[in-house]
Amino acid sequence: MKSPQKLDLALIGNCRVAALVDRQARLVWWCFPRFDSNPVFSRLISGAEEKGFCDVVMETMVTSESAYIRNTAIVCTILKDARGGEVRITDFMPRFQRHERIFRPPQMIRRIEPLSGLPRITIRMRPTFNYGEPPLQVAIGSNHIRYIGGGEVLRVTTDAPLSYVADETTFALTRPVTLIMGADEPFITGIDETAREFQDRTRDYWQSWVRGLAIPFEWQDAVTRAAITLRLCSFEETSGIIAAHTTSIPEHSGSGRNWDYRFCWLRDAYFVINALNHLGATQTMEAYINYITTIVVDSDHPLQPVYSIVPNLRIDEIIAPHLTGYYGQGPVRIGNQAAEQTQHDIYGTVVLGASQMFVDTRLPRGGDEALFRRLETLGERAWRYGTTPDAGLWEYRGRSRTHTYSASLCFAACDRLAQIAIKLGLSERANFWRQRAENLRAEILSRAWDPEVGAFVGAFGYTDLDASVLQMAEIGLIDPRDPRFVKTCETIGRDLTRNGWIMRYTTEDDFGAPETAFLVCSFWYIDALASMGRKDEARERFCDILSRRNHFGILSEDIHPTTGELWGNFPQTYSMAGIINTARRLSLPWEEAWRNVTG
Repeated sequence: MKSPQKLDLALIGNCRVAALVDRQARLVWWCFPRFDSNPVFSRLISGAEEKGFCDVVMETMVTSESAYIRNTAIVCTILKDARGGEVRITDFMPRFQRHERIFRPPQMIRRIEPLSGLPRITIRMRPTFNYGEPPLQVAIGSNHIRYIGGGEVLRVTTDAPLSYVADETTFALTRPVTLIMGADEPFITGIDETAREFQDRTRDYWQSWVRGLAIPFEWQDAVTRAAITLRLCSFEETSGIIAAHTTSIPEHSGSGRNWDYRFCWLRDAYFVINALNHLGATQTMEAYINYITTIVVDSDHPLQPVYSIVPNLRIDEIIAPHLTGYYGQGPVRIGNQAAEQTQHDIYGTVVLGASQMFVDTRLPRGGDEALFRRLETLGERAWRYGTTPDAGLWEYRGRSRTHTYSASLCFAACDRLAQIAIKLGLSERANFWRQRAENLRAEILSRAWDPEVGAFVGAFGYTDLDASVLQMAEIGLIDPRDPRFVKTCETIGRDLTRNGWIMRYTTEDDFGAPETAFLVCSFWYIDALASMGRKDEARERFCDILSRRNHFGILSEDIHPTTGELWGNFPQTYSMAGIINTARRLSLPWEEAWRNVTG
């Protein structure tokens, strides 16, 4: 089986919709009209079928160059032909302040401009509906084409010759043309003028947003791109944060580990808001806290590990029959069965996220005793279930164990509730939760430590190593210089490393033995090294990870330790948050770095 090429894709979006574009300006993925909708551009997972995309084919093309406009979510691609012709293609989704609110329509704009010569191009528009089916109807209007499938309509408004677009006819590009793709609504203003205005205002919005980030001195470009990418994974209407924008990109070749990540995992989202909060992007954090407190209000029911971006919608898992998968490697799954699983770490995840409301004075509305009492309900469950079996954060489908990570997050729930109670002046409740936290801490440190293995193990009573235990120090369960934690890091570094990459685990699971490394585990290992004082080694490993980002500075979920190929859903928020958190930890302080620069 031929291995896929690296996921060299850029993400464009506006916090309502998002799309992926490759280095030749082919739009290969776009869920419309929101993150978890049917992909009208599904080429990424349609196997060998030439469907589900929009591209510009240039006669005698010899080179293509593609990059983001600096500090934005706008991508420009230059195509050159053998006769000296040159075309610039600009792709973006509008986002800017308009009428005292953020304008973010479910809309994509593609501008195609001749730069030199007399380039000849073909515009190909081949959307799909109902996860891979062709349109049921194509209707051509005065300056638009309507693609209709099922209950959805994609309208393409353009000043390009409609017949050339509809019939995929090659023509000479003598003037700029624009395609505005989105909802079936009339576009009454000038297409070219509006597109240029929207591009300028969208560029200004992103560059202004970036100026407000408190980035570290070192690795600024990597951190900035990671921050923009994470922002684009937030569905602003409800503030749910998705784990990735794709479904069913396999974890490795032929694995069958194909999952739909277009939903909000509470633990993943916490990593995102934690990373953005460290950069000063507090609005995403504040909005997400509203999302999780909406869920907590319904806390009489057990928490799910994952929710739709609209929390009350079901996300039942099914197979899409009309898509053959990434490079033909199906199945393509829609929805995620993890919503039905028991994962106890989510209680700690929610409390950790909501605790920010009680300590961050930048927020206009702080946490109060009413919210604390609601969170105590989650704390009770953390205490009750903290040392009982669950599916774990890796979401095993065929087994249940008492996972160290889950227990550790339950400790974190009790510990943070104690701290919140102190903040609110509730001394009796502070003592109550502190005692429970200490009891959980003692039990975890006793039952998870295996002296023969020389490490904290992944589950009580088992000898399997698991990289997630590297988070024990991060959440305050154990001092990073405790000999047991140091020994755990050494053992994981020795036994879970494959060609320099840290595996989640190496034992067989429901799908056999894993082949690729889950990228965030390498970030966790680097952070652990830094916390133990091994910063030189940590910096070397971090720079190696940064060198494995794709052309646009983005990471997916997994990397093959031998080939270096990126695998898994894309872009992966865990991985991008890892860039931010680790860069902050390792970067020289601005004052010290500036002294080094100036001599």
